[in-house]
Amino acid sequence: MREQGFKTLHQATVAIDRPFTGSLRHAAFRAGRRCLSAYLSRSRRIWNHLPASLRRFSGDLYGRHLHALVRFQAERQQYFATFFLRNRPELELLRRLVDQRTPGSTINLLVLACSKGAEVYSIAWFLRTARPDLNFRIQAVDISQEIVDFAKRGIYSLANGDTGAMANDEDVHRNTQRDQNAWIFERMTADEMESLFEIQGDQAEVKPWIKQGISWLRGDAADPELPGILGPQDIVLAKNFLCHMKPSPAERCLRNIVRTVKPGGYLFVSGVDLDVRTRVARDLRWAPVKDLIREIHEGDVSLRRGWPLEYWGLEPFCDTRANCWIRYAAAFQIADIQ
Repeated sequence: MREQGFKTLHQATVAIDRPFTGSLRHAAFRAGRRCLSAYLSRSRRIWNHLPASLRRFSGDLYGRHLHALVRFQAERQQYFATFFLRNRPELELLRRLVDQRTPGSTINLLVLACSKGAEVYSIAWFLRTARPDLNFRIQAVDISQEIVDFAKRGIYSLANGDTGAMANDEDVHRNTQRDQNAWIFERMTADEMESLFEIQGDQAEVKPWIKQGISWLRGDAADPELPGILGPQDIVLAKNFLCHMKPSPAERCLRNIVRTVKPGGYLFVSGVDLDVRTRVARDLRWAPVKDLIREIHEGDVSLRRGWPLEYWGLEPFCDTRANCWIRYAAAFQIADIQ
């Protein structure tokens, strides 16, 4: 079946590449897309029925092949789904990096595509709890003014979408649940909820000392003017939005983002096409941070669950690959502003 699928795809590609014009070329392209969709539909059924042991055995080769086709075929769109304490190993690496700073230091930290604010507040709470002697200036940026305004309020509905419960404030409930396929608080313990929020009825509001020092801004990470507006940053986090772009614009955006990092600073970039990240990191000679590299790569279970059948899914960590340390690093030290 797989050989037949490759043959069909090859025939469709040849048809598309012929010197057709106008409606003939368009018809050939649509035929090729239909062939690819049919092949992917069969491949998805095969993958879903494979035993777990066989998936692990064949996953590296067949899974990467399938995921490449999914990325090629899929329509991309931005999502606002997020979680509090989304990737704990990543938070631990952030703590280790700021632990190198002397008491009283100021750290400029930028979160791009901040979405509903869950990860911004998670970072602020985690770092300020670990190092109350440091001054954190945090800038949070998203392309949607509506979502920036919601995140700035720091008020979330406790209603779990699976239960069908409705919050008193419909706007808070709607934005909290927006694009979520799981509860936004699902990765938190009861003690962490108590430490981070003030609970009132069916709403959770981020505590004032956590909100302090956070600036919220509408902005486009691909805007070449943005680095000049924001100023140089010690740490930049660009997470879970570049994967929703096609490779070429994602690469251009990533090259723009790194301009916000001051020399010697750190860039965290995950939720991105690994081929794009690897190419840019090697071209610009970023130094991968190897500490907790595997733990961070596997730290967001939602991304891992999506592989290989979703374009945003994250391929399994493979330490036998020649470019392993570059390919799977989610954090890099930037020597120079590029």
